[in-house]
Amino acid sequence: MWATRRGAPSNGLRCDEGAEGFSGARKVDIQHQKLTHGDRCPECGKGNVYGQKEPKVLVRMIGQAPLAATVYSLERLRCGACGQVFTAQEPEGVGPQKYDETAAAMIAQLKYGTGTPFYRLEQLEKQMGIPLPAATQWEIVEEAAQLIKPARDELIRQAAQGTVVHNDDTSMRVPRVKRDPSDQRTGVFTSGIVSVGPGWKIALYFTGGLHAGENIAEVLKRRRADLPGPIQMCDALSRNVPRLPERTEILLANCLAHGRRQFVEVADNFPRECRYVLEKLGQVYSHDAEARERGLTPDDRLRLHQDRSRPVMDKLHAWLEAQLAERRTEPNSGLGQAIMYLLRHWHPLTLFLRKAGAPLDNNLVERALKRAVLHRKNALFYRTLNGAQVGDLFMSLIHTCQLCGANSFACPTEWMPWNYRETLALTVNLRDPA
Repeated sequence: MWATRRGAPSNGLRCDEGAEGFSGARKVDIQHQKLTHGDRCPECGKGNVYGQKEPKVLVRMIGQAPLAATVYSLERLRCGACGQVFTAQEPEGVGPQKYDETAAAMIAQLKYGTGTPFYRLEQLEKQMGIPLPAATQWEIVEEAAQLIKPARDELIRQAAQGTVVHNDDTSMRVPRVKRDPSDQRTGVFTSGIVSVGPGWKIALYFTGGLHAGENIAEVLKRRRADLPGPIQMCDALSRNVPRLPERTEILLANCLAHGRRQFVEVADNFPRECRYVLEKLGQVYSHDAEARERGLTPDDRLRLHQDRSRPVMDKLHAWLEAQLAERRTEPNSGLGQAIMYLLRHWHPLTLFLRKAGAPLDNNLVERALKRAVLHRKNALFYRTLNGAQVGDLFMSLIHTCQLCGANSFACPTEWMPWNYRETLALTVNLRDPA
């Protein structure tokens, strides 16, 4: 019905626009049915035909269930005399497990990567003739989580060595939470941590009663003692700042976007004043965008901000102080509160003017937390803390892959404990044939 609507593409539609973007598509090379390279041209009969560098490309897409099933019917033969039964051998490559690793990867990708609840996937698969109960889906991902937990543990260890760590949290619902009788807290949170190092980014998620500052403190306990303190980017809430052991230092940076947002919220009531602040901050973000476009090193980016952004921020700071000192703005008004927020946290808000590599804002981890927010919106809650920890594990792996440009669905079967040495040796040989 849908395929016959006005404007719907026909089955014979040629589609070669953006075909290079279909990296996951099955590729089929089709040779010419009558001609080969070097044959005489059938049109003019004088020249020879030669293969072209670029073939004509057709893209054809079909609909299919996220999880497909194959039913193998193995013929059985029984001897009429002795009763022995002979069963056909299963095809090569058919493993002993009903659900292979790709099934677990797809379910986890849908549930924790795109926010599709188990019951919705159950309904979809049922319509496609593939029974896949929600309880079975949970058993599959829980079993897979136990196998890949060491990978998540290694992510935590590596994240502790980052040069910049972002953290924040969002509320989460977990109805079945057992708390210590002495624990006065009632909330449950999902903390997001994004650690940035030379050429890599790692995303981590932690759900429970701890705040983002406490979770990042646990991560930083794994930091090597010989490394300098990292830059920590967060908003100005005290619960985001970790309590670290003595002689463990961090460089605290606060999110400039949070300060900017407060002026956006009161712009209707104070248009002239807010426009001035937003224009000044816009110049700083423009300088930072230029640094990214030019591919500047952290030191060169710092010098650019010191040359161009420092005068802007100094002028803005003087203007903010004058608003209160000269009583141009009522301190208890919305504008006054926004001004006081910037002045109170000015030092960590402007770390990017003093330290190479310091970010302007905490948007990196706020985008990461959208994955947890999507889960909360679609699935409403985690039933238990164990379920939340499974979700944290898969979200950490999936979002880390996304940050690093890797395919989170691909199953690294060649990196299992029983074969990773051979894979590693092959990789080394490919890099250095000599």
